This record gives sequence, C-alpha cells and structure tokens, in this order.
Amino acid sequence: MTTIEATGPLGPGAADTGRPVLVLSGWSAVTGYGVGREALREGVLSGRPAAAEPDGAGPGATVPAVTVPEFRAADHLGRKGTRTMSRSTAFAVTAIDLLLRELGPEAVEDPAAIGLVLGVGQGNVQAAMDFTQGALTASRPYHVDALRFPDTFLNRAAGQSAIWHRLKGPNTTVAGGRLAGLLALGYAARLFRGGHCRKLLVGATEEYSPARAMLVEAAGGPDGTAAPLGEGCVVALLEPAADAARAGRVPVATVEATHVRAAGEPGTAGAELAACVRAALAKAGATADRIRLVAPLGEYAEQEDAALDEVTGGHAPHRLRCRPLLGDAFAASAALQMSAALAAERYWPQRGDLALVTGIDRDGTVGCALLGRPA
Repeated sequence: MTTIEATGPLGPGAADTGRPVLVLSGWSAVTGYGVGREALREGVLSGRPAAAEPDGAGPGATVPAVTVPEFRAADHLGRKGTRTMSRSTAFAVTAIDLLLRELGPEAVEDPAAIGLVLGVGQGNVQAAMDFTQGALTASRPYHVDALRFPDTFLNRAAGQSAIWHRLKGPNTTVAGGRLAGLLALGYAARLFRGGHCRKLLVGATEEYSPARAMLVEAAGGPDGTAAPLGEGCVVALLEPAADAARAGRVPVATVEATHVRAAGEPGTAGAELAACVRAALAKAGATADRIRLVAPLGEYAEQEDAALDEVTGGHAPHRLRCRPLLGDAFAASAALQMSAALAAERYWPQRGDLALVTGIDRDGTVGCALLGRPA
C-alpha cells in the first residue's frame, strides 16, 4: 500500500487547524443528458439513463456510447476559434463559460488570482492516432494537419480553456484515469494552501471517439467485457467560504477531505478503499453515521460496496450510481459522481450531512472525497 495523495481537513474542522474553509460555490456540466447542470439534475434525480447509441458514435465504432447529444462547440462558443477544437476541449471551454457567466464579472476581475486544475485521461487518443497515421501514410511524413497537432497534448483542454477565458493563474492538467476528478480536487486545494491563487476552477473532461472505443474494446473491462462508454465535463469553483460570502455566492458544498491510495494487488483494493474513507473521515473530524449519500464509481462494484458496508456498518446511506446512467466516462467519471451528488442534495439536506464519492480504478488507484452540506 502507498498513500499518494491526501487533503484535509478543509471543511468545518478547518478552523481547528487555522486553515480557511474551502467550498464549492458553483458548478456546471456537459453530459450525456445535455449541456448545463439542470439537464444533469433532472436525469440523475429521475434515474433515467442517458440515451446510448448501440454502435458507437462514429465509423468503425462497435462499443455502445453515451454521448453529449447534438453537441457543437460553435453553438455555445461561436464559430471563431472553435473549428479545430476537439470535443474534450470544447466540453471544458463550454462548461467554464457556463459557470463564469453564472458567477458574474466579479469572479474574474483578477484573472491572475484564478487557477484551473483539469483532470484528463489519456489525452485525445483520436487526435494522436490520426496524427501518427498521417505521418506514416502521407506521401511525406511532414504532410500532416498541423492544426490538429496541439490536440495531441495532454494539457490541450486546460491550456485552451485558460486562453479562451483569459485566466492567468496556475494552469494544471492531472492525468489520473477514472479518479482524475478526485485528484484534481485535492491538487487544487494544495495550490490554494500554497498561496498560488485565491480561487480555482476544478474539474475533469473526457470525450468519446472511435479510437478510444477501439482501445477499450481491446482491453476489456474488469470482467473481460467492454463497458458502454460515456463522455462529458464537470467544472466547479473552489474558493474560501469567506470569499464566497463577500461575493454573495451561496456554497453548494464544503470540501471536507480527499484521500487517495494505491493498491499493490487487485485483491486488496477494497481494504485500501475502506482505509481511504476512514482516513478522510478522521481528517474531517467526522463519523460515518453522518454520511447520507454515497456516489461509487462502480468499476469494481463488488469490492467497492463491500468496503462501504464495512465503513458504514449498520448505517445505510443512499447510493447514487452514475455508471448505469452515463456510461464509463473514464477521466470525467469521478467529476460526474461529484456533480451527481451535488444535484441530489435532497438525500443530504441538513447542515453537517456528508456526501461521499468513491472509486477503485483498474490501475490500482483507490480514493474518495467527502463533501459537506454548508449552513
């Protein structure tokens, strides 16, 4: 076992350590339900799975896909500068645009004070494959589409988002698989505590593509079968509670703690997740009976459920499962789980109630995040 990342306490217990309370004071989403958080809220609360295309969403695709319906970057951002945007980049730029419009001009009056931490998976595998194929099959290796080359970079979505919205604070890309959203949240908290910025946009983005479908189909799932694929992006504003209050923003959640570990053997992942949750609770100064909602990843559902049962004991919080609703969104998975928890506030409505986001990824990473209901 190796502990690879941990943050906390960040919520109400932060006063005991002299650290400010960090809150999520706004969020937006682009998902298989559509553009905007209300579409996600309606879909999650109704339990309605987003529409899936049985044969994928592109030529040669064979893995079922849950894609953002009828999404065109130009429809949300205008035609200028969007022609060569990949879907994952366009998702991120659009989600940030939605959030900043809602927050108002005050949120960006000091661009140097706003950081961006964005979780990704393998980058744009479609762009990488297309560019490589072009170099190998064209009449000359350099006869490639140069405009597509930036999309092969891992930090393309975060960099383009910062340029588009003129954000000048720290700009970080976290490549963390299905737990990228959890890792991004923990990293953002550390950036704040290090004094690098006053507020941060934090989230994760992922796109569906035939190339990604091909890789997933070849690898198979934990049980040897390929899972339906999803895509989307979630972005939230992380800032001190005092700053949110001064700006008149009502927090949607406090960030109590995050904790991530590495399981050396597949069979130990459940035990490591249970240890993660206990560590997060300890850092938040909370007990398991305060957890009212759990949003598990579901990649290894049996081990994950067993770990949660062990930690919560006789207490049975509501479990909100995103994977059957939105598919395997890879890098956006944990961020979608967090957004679903925020949307399902009716399950943890009282001050002090906790929502728990958990995950076990196939690379051995396990982790969780504790969100609290603010006053």
